Order: sequence, then structure tokens, then C-alpha cells
Amino acid sequence: NVSEASNISGSVNEFILLGFPCRREIQILFFVIFSFIYLLTLMGNLSIICAVWSSRKLHTSMYILLANFSFLEICHVCSNVPKLLANIISQTKNISYAGCMVQFTSPCALQRATFCLTFALSHHNDLSPLCWAGGFLSILIPAILMSWVPFCGPNIIDHFFCDLGPLLALSCALVPKTTLICVTVNSLIIFLTFLYILGSYALVLGAVRRNKSFSTYASHFLVVFLFYSSVMVMYVSPGSRSHPGTQKFVILFYCMATPFFNPLIYSLQNKDMKDALKKVLRAPSKVITK
Repeated sequence: NVSEASNISGSVNEFILLGFPCRREIQILFFVIFSFIYLLTLMGNLSIICAVWSSRKLHTSMYILLANFSFLEICHVCSNVPKLLANIISQTKNISYAGCMVQFTSPCALQRATFCLTFALSHHNDLSPLCWAGGFLSILIPAILMSWVPFCGPNIIDHFFCDLGPLLALSCALVPKTTLICVTVNSLIIFLTFLYILGSYALVLGAVRRNKSFSTYASHFLVVFLFYSSVMVMYVSPGSRSHPGTQKFVILFYCMATPFFNPLIYSLQNKDMKDALKKVLRAPSKVITK
């Protein structure tokens, strides 16, 4: 158990992130593709934040939540993608113990804040401060438990970032309570919010299917589906542990593809957002011409 494990002195002060081991040419290709997606993700989500901030028409609960959602996506990709890119071109691929713990807790907290924001967005309620607070408070117990897990070697993590499963696999002692608590908390947050959102959207889509707002709600539901489907495959799929390579690519999709598609889904199906984005994109060109 955790109390027994905490008495064992760990000797590991850094880890090696194995990432995607392959030929150098393939790694360079990965670096170019991932860098391109990363930059587009930052630009897309920053554009939505600027559009909401600059347009008075978008100063409503739904769009404020959407801006928070975009900022959260920026934080999420910045929490692990830069280290992924650095490790692809680096020969050492090291990360300190402290850096690994931060990399474990930050995405988890942001992920749970995303659950809350997605829930709030489905109801158009401006609960963004509570969502941010809830996301970071909910990670306190798993973070404390993980700080008690001893690591004394080996220190090679078969992943591109410090995720819960690969970290626990390197523990010097069995920590069933830590595993159970972390998995239970993740599962409860995932399934309870997803089922509630699913029920809410079923009622809403049934009411507005002949309304002009159907496309807006449908785009919201598409974001929810992309987000939750990738998360469930990450943490719930029974075959994920037996196929670590597949799991890595699923998590990569969650880390990079969903933040990339979210701005496109929201902006392409919303006239007010498209108008505001056009004004934001025109502004720099006017400055350049002057």
C-alpha cells in the first residue's frame, strides 16, 4: 500500500521519455508535422480568444466559455507538446523527477477543467472560475499520492510524456491504493460528466432540430464526442496496456488533434464567430498596409 511504499527510499531523480523510437528520418518528419499542427493550434485558439475579446456581440456566457475553452486548449498543448518536440530532436530525452511530476499533474488538472467547461458549455452557463478551480483542486489527492510512489529504477518511460500508467509501472513497490484512487477519480469524472452532457444534448438537439441553431449545437456535440471518445480510449480501453504503441498514438490524437479541430468546428458553424474572426484577421493586414 501507499504507506508501505512511502517508507522505501527512491533513487531515481530523472526519467527518460522513450517517445516514438524509429529511424531518424521518420523522427524529423514527425517533428515537422507535430510542429506545424502545434503552431496552427496556437493560432486557431488565440484567434478565437481575440475574436471574443474584440467583439461586443460575443460578450455572452457561451462565447466567454468558448474563449476559456480555447485558452485551456492552449495550456493543454503547451503542457506536453513542447517537451515532445524537444525529445524528438534530442539524443538524451531526459526529464527531471520534478518536471515529470509537473507534467503528470498539469495535463490531468487541465483535462478535468475541460470536463467542467464542456459541461458548462453544454448549458451556456458562465461557470468558468469554478471550472478552473475544480479542475486543479481535483488533482490534489492524486498528486499527493504520486509524490509518495517510490522510483528506484529502471527509469525509462515508454511514452512521450509522464502519464499515470507508465509511471506506476516503474514503481519499486505495489501501490494498489494509489492506482485504485486515481482510476476511480478519473472514471467518475469522465463518465458522470459525459452521461449528463449526453442526456442534455439529446434533449436540446431534439428541441432545436428544425431550428437555425441546430448547427451550433451539433458542432458543440461534435467537440464533446471527439474529446470524450479519445479520453475513454486512453483510460478505459481494456487493450490499451497490451498495445502501448496504439495507446501512444491515441493519446497523441487527444493531445494534438482535438485542440486543433476545436477552433475549426466552432468557427465554421457559427456566423457571429466567423464575422468576428474576419475582423481580427483583417486588423493586422490594415496595420501592415499603413
